[in-house]
Amino acid sequence: MRHFGQIAPAVRKRLFYREPGLFTARSPARLLSVALGATLYSPATRPRLADDIVKQAGNGVVSMVLCLEDSIGDDDVSAGEANLVAQFADLAGRPEADLPLLFIRVRTPEQIPDLVRRLGRAAPLLSGFVLPKFTEERGMPFLEALAVAEAAYGHRLFAMPVLESPELLYRESRVETLEGILRAVDKYRDRVLALRLGVTDFCSPYGLRRGPDMTAYDLQIVASVIADVVNMLARVDGTGFTVTGPVWEYFRTQERMFKPQLRQSPFFEVQATELRQSLIEHAMDGLLREISLDRANGLQGKTCIHPSHVLPVHALSVVSHEEYSDAQDILRPERDRGGVMRSAYTNKMNEVKPHRAWAERTLLRAEAFGVANEDIGFVELLAAGLAKRPA
Repeated sequence: MRHFGQIAPAVRKRLFYREPGLFTARSPARLLSVALGATLYSPATRPRLADDIVKQAGNGVVSMVLCLEDSIGDDDVSAGEANLVAQFADLAGRPEADLPLLFIRVRTPEQIPDLVRRLGRAAPLLSGFVLPKFTEERGMPFLEALAVAEAAYGHRLFAMPVLESPELLYRESRVETLEGILRAVDKYRDRVLALRLGVTDFCSPYGLRRGPDMTAYDLQIVASVIADVVNMLARVDGTGFTVTGPVWEYFRTQERMFKPQLRQSPFFEVQATELRQSLIEHAMDGLLREISLDRANGLQGKTCIHPSHVLPVHALSVVSHEEYSDAQDILRPERDRGGVMRSAYTNKMNEVKPHRAWAERTLLRAEAFGVANEDIGFVELLAAGLAKRPA
């Protein structure tokens, strides 16, 4: 797998100062947790799920969650499980292809070993499980079941707990709940790939829903939870975990508007102002602002419920040439004793010790998403991704 691998190599070379790196489901967890990028959710009941997975991989998706929980009805769980088994068998029988990292969102701990057993020879296609409404009390049985399944079948399986319970939202129980979550995930640290935020569930007890022109950070109750989750669970001192950005609920198929324009001219000639205005008109401005705020607040990647969200998340995850230059300067061996220097772009101060953790995270993101050339920004990356890949 490679981010932006769906675009032609020659175009990728023009876009990137340092191209996104290759990775597989067997890559180190530290890299995979960042490389998840836009994780696309899909109901497990979709009848042509195998075809959907292959199609989305071809469009640049590198991680997917196949959901047996909130996205399907209570009466559809058994059918969803059977469909997953059949669709994984279909994938396993096809010629080897670059499939995304695949995760199953389950409802109960018992589903984990049962599904791995039923997948049989297709089980190696599975990267792990998403664990709903995670707290210490409810989450430990899921993690224990994951460890049992992994030991029984000899295949590395990751967990991605979803933080979405009322106990985490309510102020009077939040700290205690976070402390319990930390105890649980720390015990199974090697198996926890990332923690995911369930912001829609956070809104439910208060009857809230953000509009398309608002971000999760505009809802103060939600913003306070995100801040506390990052504070206690996302530290970069070795005790923390990757925390992913919340889902964006709104979508429109902006490709239909962009692609006629892209067919008429090379992507580098698309007017940035026109493309940006198109994004705003198609209710994407809120998404773009939220992705930027996710990163500013310490989150990586994003949960996505529509394919049109994937490319904006990935385009905004690419490290700019300026960020890369600053990170390299900060991490030079001769800077180990600290100090302050002017950035190579002569527009900011780089202070070695306080900025070291940021620089290390930036270089890890560069490994996954690449570094843009000096004259390349979000608009050029978006346009290149939307352009049809040559045959």
